[in-house]
Amino acid sequence: MMHRIVVCSTCERTDGKGFAARLRAAFSERGMEFTVQDHDCMSNCARPLSVAFSAPGKATYLFGDIDPAGDLEDTLAFAALYAECADGWIEDARPAGRLRHCLIGRVPG
Repeated sequence: MMHRIVVCSTCERTDGKGFAARLRAAFSERGMEFTVQDHDCMSNCARPLSVAFSAPGKATYLFGDIDPAGDLEDTLAFAALYAECADGWIEDARPAGRLRHCLIGRVPG
């Protein structure tokens, strides 16, 4: 299954491109199969940094207020939860730490 993470690269006062690069390196080191893309403006400017998770047939998640300096491990923890769920519908996101409080929305797949 192709899991994808999109990181806003233009969010003000954040380093979205750097965060995307750190995610790519971490996934590679851990052998996790995720495509990480940075994208100009995800129209969530009030809550920078924006990050979205998606995969075919799975729920899509949008997060905001991501701290590129402190939320890498929580983002990786959420990615592991997301990869494990067949439909992407995560009922208990406590292992994702602070990231679970940054959720803006979940759209059924």
